[in-house]
Amino acid sequence: MQRRDFLKLSAATALTAALPLQRAHAAELIELPMYYPVAVGGPIAKIMDGYAAAFHRANPDVRIRPIYTGSYQDTTIKALTALRGGGSSAPKMAVALAVDIFTYLDQGVLVAVEELAKGDKVWLNSFYPAFLTNSRANGKIWSAPFQRSTPVLYWNKAAFKAVGLDPERAPADWAEMQDYARRLTRRHNAKSVTEWGIQIPSSGFPYWLFQGLAIENGQARLASVDGTHTYFDTPETIGALEYMVDLGRKSKVMPSGIINWGTTPQDFFQNRCAMMWTTTGNLTNVRKHAPFPFGVGMLPKHKRYGAPTGGGNLYVFNNTTDAERAAALRFIRWVTSPEMAADWSMQTGYIATSPAAWDTDALKQYVAGFPQAVVARNQLQYAEPELSTHQNQRVTKVFNDALEAALTGQKAPAVALHEAQSRANAILRRYRA
Repeated sequence: MQRRDFLKLSAATALTAALPLQRAHAAELIELPMYYPVAVGGPIAKIMDGYAAAFHRANPDVRIRPIYTGSYQDTTIKALTALRGGGSSAPKMAVALAVDIFTYLDQGVLVAVEELAKGDKVWLNSFYPAFLTNSRANGKIWSAPFQRSTPVLYWNKAAFKAVGLDPERAPADWAEMQDYARRLTRRHNAKSVTEWGIQIPSSGFPYWLFQGLAIENGQARLASVDGTHTYFDTPETIGALEYMVDLGRKSKVMPSGIINWGTTPQDFFQNRCAMMWTTTGNLTNVRKHAPFPFGVGMLPKHKRYGAPTGGGNLYVFNNTTDAERAAALRFIRWVTSPEMAADWSMQTGYIATSPAAWDTDALKQYVAGFPQAVVARNQLQYAEPELSTHQNQRVTKVFNDALEAALTGQKAPAVALHEAQSRANAILRRYRA
């Protein structure tokens, strides 16, 4: 009711004032094609379509046209291909990975959000600092935090209770997580597991969930601030991968090999795993589909607590006119406003990106009835920036391939990561001063 009332009120009020403008300037309608990925479960596309429609009702001279483009990686590839081709079908905006900032800058296709906002520091600084880290490069803020997340740990409270664990308490550290997972793993026989203690997905975004382990083991960043160096083979990174491999191959509390990102929530719902790491962007999906009481906790600490930030930002491309840029900024400021950020968080599970959003009555009431929603926000104090470099998709693939080689037993973690570091150096060398 709160979301519908808010959208109805804001849209109706603006629409009443804008009808004469719509009739007088119908020919001046600004259309902004916006590429958009869907990376989690739930009706994300439907929600975004509703936002675009509500914004148009409130701003009759602007129409945002969401175009769904597959995964985050697909979105960047399709956006750059369309921008190189030019024409009316090229996007004017995109929701794309915050970490693809260097990829877009290297192609020279961006307009800095900071420039569009004319350096409005009050608005720019209204976002959580952790979400701005991957938005900055070359002294400017290039994109606005929107669809942002961190990984969190979900657990099945009924499964915990069945093996004598406190159903209200998540594992606090790596040792406890491993011990809990051992107790939670159910076996049909020596060769058949009916429920795994834990699953940490290693397809789709393997580097991202792994980065949580690396941070907790003391490797705060996997890449330098300027995106020209990687830290893939430090002792801390190697140690984190050894721990992840051991969960499957030595402790046998997690499937060995590659664990699918997309099906892990289904495994959780169907009692095939008792704990899982995945994005907070899956929170609403889990709340809707889990047939048992569940908990949400920060990722367990080792040397420290920690998690990478993740998710998508709003970008504006430089194939836009001044009028289109002004319209794009209007939409960005609207959809990231405290009220809309709160609504987006409640509907999806993504983290509302500003403290002001968490101070809205709607989100306060939501959290009071569903305290799991605040865990990812609280984890931001320990968050570090996500892996981001020049030629980010190439470098990320190098790293993902190394993780796969170690997880599938093809290479020892140290060997795989030393090779990955060497390959990343070869890619990034030309970007170094």
